[in-house]
Amino acid sequence: MTRVSRDFWDTMRKEAVPDVAADVSFATNKFPNYKIGSNNKIMDPKEDPKIPSMKDIVAKETAQLIEQQKRLSVRDLASKFEKGLAAATKLSEEAKLREAVSLEKHVLLKKLRDALESLRGRVAGRNKDDVDEAISMVEALALQLTQGEGELLQEKAEVKKLANFLKQATEDAKKLVEEERSVARVEIENAKAAVQRVEEALQEQERIAKNSGNQSLEDLMKEVQEARRIKMLHQPSKVMDMEHELRALRVQLAHKSMYSLQLQKELEMSKRREGNTSCLYELDGSETLGSYLRISPCSERAPDLSKCVIQWYRISPESNKKELISGATKSIYALEPYDVGRNLVAEIVLDDQRSAVTTTGPIDPAPGLGNYVEGLVRKSDSEFNVVVAQVNGQDNLSNFVHVLHIGKMRIKLCKGRITKAKESYSSSMQFCGVRGGGNAAAQALFWQVRKGLSFVLAFESERERNAAIMLARRFALDCNITLAGPGDRAYI
Repeated sequence: MTRVSRDFWDTMRKEAVPDVAADVSFATNKFPNYKIGSNNKIMDPKEDPKIPSMKDIVAKETAQLIEQQKRLSVRDLASKFEKGLAAATKLSEEAKLREAVSLEKHVLLKKLRDALESLRGRVAGRNKDDVDEAISMVEALALQLTQGEGELLQEKAEVKKLANFLKQATEDAKKLVEEERSVARVEIENAKAAVQRVEEALQEQERIAKNSGNQSLEDLMKEVQEARRIKMLHQPSKVMDMEHELRALRVQLAHKSMYSLQLQKELEMSKRREGNTSCLYELDGSETLGSYLRISPCSERAPDLSKCVIQWYRISPESNKKELISGATKSIYALEPYDVGRNLVAEIVLDDQRSAVTTTGPIDPAPGLGNYVEGLVRKSDSEFNVVVAQVNGQDNLSNFVHVLHIGKMRIKLCKGRITKAKESYSSSMQFCGVRGGGNAAAQALFWQVRKGLSFVLAFESERERNAAIMLARRFALDCNITLAGPGDRAYI
């Protein structure tokens, strides 16, 4: 038997075993350690049969998920499926890594077998037997590696199938979560609507209870007032004294108020005179409904009024636009209800000389006249004693007292049982104060029943005349008719 020395073995190993190609990458820098088990089966010492593989773990968790699917909530189910998908992804990555390692092992075993085949042709005897044994071990290792690759491919296919299943399950779970979330939102909105309806019902109930309580309180107050009234009926003298005293205080207050307004306007007129020394005329009279205004000269240079042309105008405080008062061409003008709240201007013209006088402010309403008219409005028909001064512009010499009936639908003038005129409210009817004349103009009004028939009526007082004008215009307005004077604008 030929003996091979150590130097020869080293030299042969260097010459017979070619170097590994540079493009081959190895997972480790040393040859792996293997154990030969029964039937010359090579075993990896790192593998422990007691520790389950990743495939078994994923399969076990999948089975647990399927079992718990019915009793888990939708959110927990989605979380479990996501965890399973992450585990399957990790397993796929490990399978790819193991496939790369297996490829490296195949390359290494091929190179080792080629080296052993080359060495077997150069040795003989016992060394050759050792080389044959080594070659057989390498072939067994390659066979086992091929089997492992087959198992790896099968495992990879199962892992891919499992990953697809988990991915689909995750998507289904997400859809189910979205559906449950939408259903939950709808239920929440329904619950909010139900709560709102309950709150509204409670508020309505509280409001009804409050209103009933207020009604009960009002009824109680009415009963108390009725009891007081009944009690006061047993003391008539005291009640009458209080009523007379209250009436006297009201009259006194009205007089003082009128006197105060008159003083204020006189003060304003005096200031105006001091500021404008060239003024030729001034207005005399109370600027209150029920009185009249008179143009008076205030300078020696003022022309005689009988030689001048006079025209009165109304001025609205809002628009500051002059509105001509048709027929008001005298030096005296009796105020009527249309003038309340407006300024009045009188223009005096003589040849080329023009001057104007104006009120110190808007015309004031008559004290207590509004309440008096409101009391008349409640009646269906009001009567006023009048005297017919003119008929169709001609003076009436008869001084018989007539009765003017002002109703909700028409106006009627009677003399005893004889009806002189009766007409429903219409656009052709005119009803206004007399424009011009003497001191009695404040107690007279002009009534055009229809075209071709007109009256000038004199009342007992200025209050009766103004109340009749306001009442007739109020009833006519309820019939969509505006009663005005000649030339008056319809919107007034």
